[in-house]
Amino acid sequence: MNDYFFEQLLEAEDDAITIVDTDRRVLHWNNAAVDTYNIEKTTIIGKPITNFFAYNDLMVMKVLDSKQAVQNQYHRPRKDKHVVVNTLPVFDNNQDLIGAISVERDITQIVKLNDNLESTSAELNELRQKVYPANSTSPFVKLKGKSNALQQIIQLARKAASTNATALILGESGTGKEVCAKAIHEASDRRNQPFIPVNCGAIPSALFESELFGYEGGSFTGAEKKGKAGKIEMADGGTLFLDEVGELPLEMQVKLLRVLQENRIYRIGDSQGKQVNVRFIAATNQKLEQLMDEKQFRSDLFYRLNVIQLTMPPLRERLEDIEILAKSFSDQFAKKYQVLVPEISEEAYEYLNQYKWPGNIRELRNLMERIIILHENSLVKKEDMQRYLPQATDFQSSETSSNLPLEKELMEKQLIEATLQQLEGNKSKAAEKLGISRVTLYHKIKKYNITV
Repeated sequence: MNDYFFEQLLEAEDDAITIVDTDRRVLHWNNAAVDTYNIEKTTIIGKPITNFFAYNDLMVMKVLDSKQAVQNQYHRPRKDKHVVVNTLPVFDNNQDLIGAISVERDITQIVKLNDNLESTSAELNELRQKVYPANSTSPFVKLKGKSNALQQIIQLARKAASTNATALILGESGTGKEVCAKAIHEASDRRNQPFIPVNCGAIPSALFESELFGYEGGSFTGAEKKGKAGKIEMADGGTLFLDEVGELPLEMQVKLLRVLQENRIYRIGDSQGKQVNVRFIAATNQKLEQLMDEKQFRSDLFYRLNVIQLTMPPLRERLEDIEILAKSFSDQFAKKYQVLVPEISEEAYEYLNQYKWPGNIRELRNLMERIIILHENSLVKKEDMQRYLPQATDFQSSETSSNLPLEKELMEKQLIEATLQQLEGNKSKAAEKLGISRVTLYHKIKKYNITV
């Protein structure tokens, strides 16, 4: 983009925009910044920003020191100024820090209308969400939460994204391993190339080789005449994500190890092979060391995959993230089902914090969808949460149970009715969405006398 257009773009913004280099010198100070802080361009540009603001009052200094972005955060750079700030570190092509850019929206007048900031926290939070959503371009914003456990993983994932090294993501089911893998891919130099996920636990043993490596035309009965590329070949230039890698058959482990060593694949029926450039990220909820002891997983493959290891923390170790995730899922499903977002009481959140979350984030996501579909009041209380979150048998694993308490049966009936209504009576899609078989769905429709 021509520098003139870039200059005009910055000046057209209503928010104060500041650009500084690593020596703290101000490189750009737009008209909105002049109006916000009453400091003329000729006075500040080219000079250290710390000449005009206290070091500890500058969010841009914090970002230069930490090299981490600050997004949609309430800030008070001066006693008479309240802003919502987005500050991003700027790196060159060698990933060296060259400066930072700060975008600040002046909300001083809004704050002055209230004697107590806490009484308007809801309005401020809404404002923060609206300010420059386009700045939230980091792929890691998909890993929602502020807990130290999550932030440590994000920091490690950022380092993984800056390399082409293989990575192994460990963690219980539902902790967000695939989300993390995709964020690493999207933050890497391969972001514009394919991200190909493969669920190793969902592929029959007999089909593994053709799925991963592909085949030449006429290689076997039923093969396509032109042949077919496998998942590894499809990921050429990009990233292959091997989920549930512990389920990989031993014979496939040998072939995968060869690909990792030679960067070359052989389709079924092909003796020449093809060079590939693929970044491998694997994930599992199993203990691979135990599988190695049991001779079910090759140690040489483990060491090849385990160059960078990340362990996703379970939700029970991220209690401060539950409210953030719950609100995010509520907004998501309220928009999907075109309903208002109910408020969740503090007592209800306390109940969620006491729960052990065996299904982790996936279970919380399902809970919030259930609430959005079924809840009819504007407030979700603790007793409502106890009804929606039974601590015994989960709905999706209760296909064979016929002794659910009456309260749970009513909830199950309502959930089935709402799902069928949403999908216009399509039983196959409804069964898939509910996570049960069609036979089980038919049984429950008959059991609850549901009219389709």
